[in-house]
Amino acid sequence: MALDAALAVGVLVCMVSGSFVDPHGKNGVTWGLRTPDTLSLVLITLGAAALVFRRRAPMTVLAVTGTVSLIESVTGDPRAPVAMSAVIALYTVASTTDRTTTWRVGLLTVTVLTGSAMLAGPLPWYAQENLAIFAWTGIGATAGDAVRSRRAVVTAIRERAERAERTREEEARRRVAEERLRIARDLHDVVAHHIALVNVQAGVAAHVMDKRPDQAKEALAHVREASRSALNELRATVGLLRQSGDPEAPTEPAPGLVRLDELVGTFRSAGLQVEVARADQDATLPAAVDLAAYRVIQEALTNVQKHAGPAAKAEVSVVRVGPNVEITVLDDGAGEDDTIDGGGHGLLGMRERVTALRGTLTTGPRYGGGFRVHAILPVKSRARAADDAV
Repeated sequence: MALDAALAVGVLVCMVSGSFVDPHGKNGVTWGLRTPDTLSLVLITLGAAALVFRRRAPMTVLAVTGTVSLIESVTGDPRAPVAMSAVIALYTVASTTDRTTTWRVGLLTVTVLTGSAMLAGPLPWYAQENLAIFAWTGIGATAGDAVRSRRAVVTAIRERAERAERTREEEARRRVAEERLRIARDLHDVVAHHIALVNVQAGVAAHVMDKRPDQAKEALAHVREASRSALNELRATVGLLRQSGDPEAPTEPAPGLVRLDELVGTFRSAGLQVEVARADQDATLPAAVDLAAYRVIQEALTNVQKHAGPAAKAEVSVVRVGPNVEITVLDDGAGEDDTIDGGGHGLLGMRERVTALRGTLTTGPRYGGGFRVHAILPVKSRARAADDAV
């Protein structure tokens, strides 16, 4: 309101000053002084006062200023610049409404004011004052539409920037959640595998402690080795959470099929009979596929160790079939895997790993007893894209 009031005062001063100037001299277009009519001064005051409310009711203000300008163009001789208030009001309407409304209101204002001045005014229709009304009202509508368009462009740019910022934040949160899930899967695989071995060897040691201390000592040695391996893998996994400047960040690669014999050896030392068959030509796999294959075999053998019974046997096969590598783990145990009923996280973790690589995982009991885990992992383009995510 204060800004509009200041604008109204400025327009009032300009219109009053212009009303005392007479551009029509005796010898052509010369400037002189004159005394404006009382009606012109009243119309000037009404037009300027209406501009105070131009933001609150732009159409109403345009109607008021257009009316007083119409009266002045018909009765004023010489004419006072009352149309200045109508030009400001038309600019306000154009800058606050859409283009269609601007065209309609602008054409109506220009037509009414210019037509009435030419047809009903005291001056000839070709007088400069009549052409000035046409020009200034057109300029007011055009300038208002240009300002509105610029504001719309700036607003759109700002909205796109804010939307892009929100998208970046959502992407960052999604990546953080995926990384947390990946670390949780790794921790589960490491802990479940090694703790299962420790549990088995500790049970053996407790069973033969009194009668066969040499076997108990050997079992405890396996417990110590399994616990050391668990600590090393936990240290490497948790080390991923270090900041870039922290010391002792892990530098060793993630486990893969190159360590398959070492993995199977830990289960054999715990008493599980495991046979391995490989037909993958020792091909180098992408890091994500290599790690997923290793973890699937580790989790499947851990489940066999925990649930298949003491006399169970396991078979592991790694086969390269076209663009895929297929992992199969079979056992002939009589027990039941608790993950079948959804009580554990082993199968869920394996499924998440395989799905992240666009592969497929099939699990279920075998005909005649035992359990089967079969994973198909793509090796080529899709796996290479997932490698960057891991």
